[in-house]
Amino acid sequence: MALGITLALAFMVQAPEEIVPTVQTTADVGLEELVAGRDRAALEVIENCEELAATDPARLINRGIALARLGRYDEARSDFEAAASASEAVDLETASGDWVDSRRLARRALAMLDKGEFARYYALSLR
Repeated sequence: MALGITLALAFMVQAPEEIVPTVQTTADVGLEELVAGRDRAALEVIENCEELAATDPARLINRGIALARLGRYDEARSDFEAAASASEAVDLETASGDWVDSRRLARRALAMLDKGEFARYYALSLR
């Protein structure tokens, strides 16, 4: 794979499973910030990433996660839908070592959004 993109599943103690894509390239798409729960910082890093196209699936999914955690659900949905309907899919590796099609992962993020699984993070950001 050209970009060598991998994907990790972050599991929060007593929290719903959450996807947090990681990228093993020189491109920075906010992984450290997302894992640390610094969603505003992650969004800034992702939006300032010049190495990956704005339509890159890992970038869209990461940005969507940051937006959803910040309570910006419509924007997050737009990014997840763009990744889900991308003409090209990227295989992303999960923390369990499974390879997942980026479109499938984006659909999973949409399902999480529909179930309100990002609301917990938004509530924490208001504290």
